Amino acid sequence: MSNSPEEVIFCKKCVVSNQRPRIVFDENGVCSACLFAYQKQRVIDWKAREQQLQELCDKYRRNDGRYDIIVPASGGKDSAYVAHMLKHKYGMHPLTITWAPFAYTEIGWQNLQDFIASGFTNVLGSPNRKLHRKLARIAFESAGDSFLPFTFGQMAYVFRMAMAFDIKLVFYGENGEAEYGGSTEHNNRAFMPLQDFSRLYWIGTTIHSLVDYGKSHGILTDDDYDESDLLFYAPPSVEELEGKGVQMHWFSYYHKWVPQENYYYAAEHTGFTVNDEGRSEGTYSKYASLDDKLDGPHYYMAYIKFGIGRATSDAAHEIRDGHITREEGVALVNRYDGEFPSTHHQEFLDYLDITKEKFHEVVDSYRPTHLWDKVDGEWKLKTHVTDIPAEEVATTPPILRPPNE
Repeated sequence: MSNSPEEVIFCKKCVVSNQRPRIVFDENGVCSACLFAYQKQRVIDWKAREQQLQELCDKYRRNDGRYDIIVPASGGKDSAYVAHMLKHKYGMHPLTITWAPFAYTEIGWQNLQDFIASGFTNVLGSPNRKLHRKLARIAFESAGDSFLPFTFGQMAYVFRMAMAFDIKLVFYGENGEAEYGGSTEHNNRAFMPLQDFSRLYWIGTTIHSLVDYGKSHGILTDDDYDESDLLFYAPPSVEELEGKGVQMHWFSYYHKWVPQENYYYAAEHTGFTVNDEGRSEGTYSKYASLDDKLDGPHYYMAYIKFGIGRATSDAAHEIRDGHITREEGVALVNRYDGEFPSTHHQEFLDYLDITKEKFHEVVDSYRPTHLWDKVDGEWKLKTHVTDIPAEEVATTPPILRPPNE
């Protein structure tokens, strides 16, 4: 359950609240992600950062035909941007690695194929589907997030491939903790030390704790998997990775991270196309997280547990990037945040092998009492983001509009 503060406070610059895990607010009521955005726009020397990237690539670039860098890639806008830049601007030889989504959308599969066709070698990891489905159900019931098995593989599979191919560099897109609000301890580092990476992302719920839960609750049996099936859900140890000299870096440390610009770049260079339905459920955007039919409940459960949905995340970043005002962001959040993911809902139920009644039972069990009230039989969020007077944010760091506006 949530360990968030009982009093809900919204950032005075964007639309995120203090319910987001690990987020920090300053004395002016501005969140750590907005303060980091100010650094990106006014403080960081991006030319110097790019020089650091060039020196790193020069150090690890191979001239014998072997891969020298791994980019975890879904074919989406961000990974396509990173892989294309590393290959064509910095002369690296990337091997792109994809951990398969639960159920590909047509546009997600097409974007991956178009990305590969634009000139990349790709390794697609597809886990034991029988096991994967049960793990998704276990994660949904025990942790309130069916996406956990995907996130385990998304991390662990990549690092195991790095070890297998003797590749020293793994390049992710953005430092999510810095960009969206979280731990600030690595905001000004090119990478997260493996010990901290393990502490933040791999300690707590693990593949083995999911297996234990599944067995104790009659969802999983020994006949459902072999121990080898768990390999790509479990990351190598810090000692193993250090022994191989494997390190991870964020591309966002070296280049200012602007999701909308990544979209334009990927559309031009790798054939990336957007959601043909106009927007994704739960938000107003149409170019992010398009590849999995079952990602809707992941964002919906964040709304249930923290009162922060997909529209909040998108609007907050676009406010920081100067693409929309806070007033516009508030309107978008209040219109779209928490929208029920109905389009693929039956497929989600079928995949997890649960009933609608079970789905709602689990969802309701994760509603924090300080966030939710039941009024006339219907759940209502107690606190919503609202506009604030301009004078209240006058002393906070400015968010710059694009120079052509």
